[in-house]
Amino acid sequence: MQVEQLHPWPSSVAEAEAVQDRLRVQVELTGPGAFALVAGLDVHYHGDELTAAVVVLDGDTLAVVEQVVAHGKAAFPYVPGLFAFRELPALVEALEQLTVTPDLLVCDGHGLAHPRGFGLACHLGVLTGLPALGVGKTPFVGAHEPPGAERGAWTPIVHEGATVGRALRTQRDVKPVYVSQGHRITLDTATAQVLRLTPRYRLPEPIRHADHLARHPA
Repeated sequence: MQVEQLHPWPSSVAEAEAVQDRLRVQVELTGPGAFALVAGLDVHYHGDELTAAVVVLDGDTLAVVEQVVAHGKAAFPYVPGLFAFRELPALVEALEQLTVTPDLLVCDGHGLAHPRGFGLACHLGVLTGLPALGVGKTPFVGAHEPPGAERGAWTPIVHEGATVGRALRTQRDVKPVYVSQGHRITLDTATAQVLRLTPRYRLPEPIRHADHLARHPA
């Protein structure tokens, strides 16, 4: 698949924040509700070197359709709120190896639930033009009440007076995940898709597959 050329690469925190500010206005919070091919994206680090993995699943059967990896180095220092800049070049390189174009990107990270309202899921969504959502293992910004114990229970994540995501229980009595919109998707649809993609475990199957591939590339 083709990805829009990356923006000029920032060399400072101020330049990176300016990129986020410029691209954030392009985020769309509406979009389709059905997705045939769903891609999980994850990155595994080995010091400053990293492996980016993308695994595309059939959204109905959850069978693997295609998987790719790209190796690289962290492209930006570790700065809270600017983590996407470390991973984007390798993730884009992996996406460009795909022979199919996914209908939805499921990112191991956050979207709107981000200090500047523009996490990895937003960034990748805008660059690719594809619907994208973020699934965080831990909360990043905002406050929320614990969701109920049953699968599907959720509570809103509120940051600076705005709802930026949901704490979602994907399995009964298991820790919630933290779902937020990235691009071209509603919060209701993002929540429904995460539940659709978590039939057995806490994390969505596309992310589980991508995590395994990034840690154990062929």
